[in-house]
Amino acid sequence: MFNLENQLVKEFNISVKIVKNTLSLINEGASIPFIARYRKDQTQGLSDIDLRNFQIRQKQLQELESNKIKLIEKLTNNKQLTSELKNSIQASQTKKQLEEIYAPYKSTKLSVFELARNLGFEKLALESWNHWTSWNDAKLLAHTRNIDENISLEDAKTHIINLISEPLLLTPDFIQACETYIYNTGMINSRVIRGKKEAGEKYRDYFDYSEAIKSIPSHRALALFRGKKEGFIKLALSLSTNEMPRLAINFLNSLNLKHTVRQNRTSFIQEEILNQIWLTKVLPKIESNLLLQLKDKAENEASKVFAQNLEALLMAAPAGNKRIMALDPGFKNGVKIAVIDEQGNFLKDAVIYPHPPQNKKHQSEETLINLIKNFRVSLIALGNGTASRETDKLLNDLIKRENLDAICVTVSESGASIYSASEIASKEFPDLDVTIRGAISIARRLQDPLSELIKIDPESIGVGQYQHDIKTSRLKEALNIVIEDCVNKVGVDLNSASASLLEHISGLSPSLANNIVTYRNAHGSFTNRSELKQVKGIGNKSFEHCAGFLRIQTSNNPLDASGVHPESYPLVTEIATKLGSSVKALISNTQAIDKIKSLRSEFPHIDNYTFEDILLELAKPGRDPRPEFKYAKFDQGIEKISDLVEGKILEGVATNIAAFGVFVDIGVHQDGLVHISQLANRFVKDPASLVKVGDILKVEVLDVDEKRKRISLKAIGL
Repeated sequence: MFNLENQLVKEFNISVKIVKNTLSLINEGASIPFIARYRKDQTQGLSDIDLRNFQIRQKQLQELESNKIKLIEKLTNNKQLTSELKNSIQASQTKKQLEEIYAPYKSTKLSVFELARNLGFEKLALESWNHWTSWNDAKLLAHTRNIDENISLEDAKTHIINLISEPLLLTPDFIQACETYIYNTGMINSRVIRGKKEAGEKYRDYFDYSEAIKSIPSHRALALFRGKKEGFIKLALSLSTNEMPRLAINFLNSLNLKHTVRQNRTSFIQEEILNQIWLTKVLPKIESNLLLQLKDKAENEASKVFAQNLEALLMAAPAGNKRIMALDPGFKNGVKIAVIDEQGNFLKDAVIYPHPPQNKKHQSEETLINLIKNFRVSLIALGNGTASRETDKLLNDLIKRENLDAICVTVSESGASIYSASEIASKEFPDLDVTIRGAISIARRLQDPLSELIKIDPESIGVGQYQHDIKTSRLKEALNIVIEDCVNKVGVDLNSASASLLEHISGLSPSLANNIVTYRNAHGSFTNRSELKQVKGIGNKSFEHCAGFLRIQTSNNPLDASGVHPESYPLVTEIATKLGSSVKALISNTQAIDKIKSLRSEFPHIDNYTFEDILLELAKPGRDPRPEFKYAKFDQGIEKISDLVEGKILEGVATNIAAFGVFVDIGVHQDGLVHISQLANRFVKDPASLVKVGDILKVEVLDVDEKRKRISLKAIGL
């Protein structure tokens, strides 16, 4: 009998109590960030990763059990269920095993096995297999004529092969054994389809290609599947040796079936039959299964890479509350400018034309100087698109010549145009042109990457690996988890956060997020966390799940600006009273916090997890887990690929991490690639173990292929 709790206890090696507590929290709607942060006492400190895996496995097991029940009911109604079949269903551990068991019963059409039996070939199949020493084609043909004189010798062999193969094809253990054997010893091969060489040039590396199935990396597997999908290459599996007969013989004997092989020997006829079963029955079935598994594995790995890159991008260092002027560069259509204040509010826009064909350099410089001085701009965010390097040179020359107190930072503009035309942008800036909206997005993503980038579809940010080849549902689930984790890890300012940011907070839905913004617009800034309960739709449970992740910097209660949950406020007050102090006096007070630690035994009713978290928050209330803000300095003498020379040392920014290496922006409108073999002077299994998106790297130019726009780089100092 299936027991979800016992299964999870066994798989995760945790107590029944922890399993029950965790299931209860998940079932009541608590998010993983909330459970990981504020319910450690109930889970004994399970990490967010452990909790994610627990939740995923819980869903899988419940879905599997539901599928088993449905399948048993269906087979019962169709009068196909046997005790052996029911036992096999109940013993299944995966969805794939269930599908294998059900496959022969899926179709209402007469199966090839039933057809052969109905024609009367069952007895003939047994005789031809078990009495092979006296069997030949003439004898088979004579027996066939007795069944039906219109059946040919080849059709008779086909019916016999079908009946002999039945116990093999309907035995999951045998299919699994074959799959395992092929996976461990087989090769995946690709060949160009005749007449497709020219059109499929981008796949020329795979026109005549072979690699071991078990070791092919995800990026190459996905490239093969894309080439197949687009109709340029064919895929097939191959083996160096044919082990099917021996595998089949072992299984036929172990299954205690009528089809046995004496002394583990086979005749020529039996070998032929087994080989025919292998070539026409088993191999096509397993090839299809293995290719699906390979694609599934590659998609899973690629989605993980995408998720890691997205996390690094969202958790990139914020420039903070500074006035920022953003430039979205261009030639013919000019350079679009937007200025925002310390809170990200739009202040001013402009357009300048310093480059060809207009060449209004003097007027452009005057506009830039006035904007920088009048709005006290300290940071300039420069989009990295067309005319970026030319605009960068213009700005840096101007800053140096005029002695301006401003720094120019190049920012990826991937997805800015998507945002500018989105419904969110239309609501935020209904009266602004889409080009100015794009510039505002560039400025805001420098100020606070997390708050701005969550407004854009992650697939448009440009940090994926073959993301368009991954199932949309799988990719969306992986990316939603990353966004939820990042937003709740950092926390948000309740009085400035947009609805699109708030909706990712634990316990809040898009409608509740909109209700918060509506309330804020009507009543002004929130004065304390408790006021959240006045917002339509936020009851006790929603408040419990979201309050700890929402910050109020201007509240009279200093804990409202921290990660201490309101439910723990009485505990903090009790601790302060014990020390003869106020809560406010404890904030960032190292001596007081040390004294609290020495009095730990006087608070036995506070569990260790909550006690330690309270002390951490008192030491650094509302601490931001993101790194310190840094920026890359591009070489001013390098503007395009043709300026690059082998051996040149440059500074750049990691823009994308793939399984095979790291893409780096070095300021020439085309990212260079540091292949995994050039990342360090040692073996590197995973580039993500050394580098994350946004890291500043020092690289050496190894090779430049200007025609194919390929730049090979080597990392220095990793």
